[in-house]
Amino acid sequence: MFKTMIIILSALTVMGVVALILVLNFKGSDEASTERSIDDIVEASYETEEITTDLKSGDYVRIKFRIVTDEKKAVEELQKRDFQVKNILIKEMAKMETQTFQTGLSTLEETLKLKLNEFMTEGKVTDVYTIDKVLQ
Repeated sequence: MFKTMIIILSALTVMGVVALILVLNFKGSDEASTERSIDDIVEASYETEEITTDLKSGDYVRIKFRIVTDEKKAVEELQKRDFQVKNILIKEMAKMETQTFQTGLSTLEETLKLKLNEFMTEGKVTDVYTIDKVLQ
């Protein structure tokens, strides 16, 4: 009885070690394959129209973004949600002073990303890039 229990425990330990090695190896290869090519990024991204709005300080801004998603279906959904993108931008920039806008563009991009992901049902926004900006 004791020998049988030792054999079973040894077999389970060996199987556990083999499973752990396999999981770690497959996880590493998945991380390497998840890096996207520039063609995939461009294909799964959406470029907003140029938006002109005012800041809290009274200055005007013309700005344009490229919004990168994780899949093509998310791009199609973003095109339909264009009015929500504009709404978020207008509301966020209306709160900003000129100095805050000039130094906090990354914060605006992150806010846009987070708020859009709250609306998205098909995929998600992974990055937001400012591609054109004029402050008057």
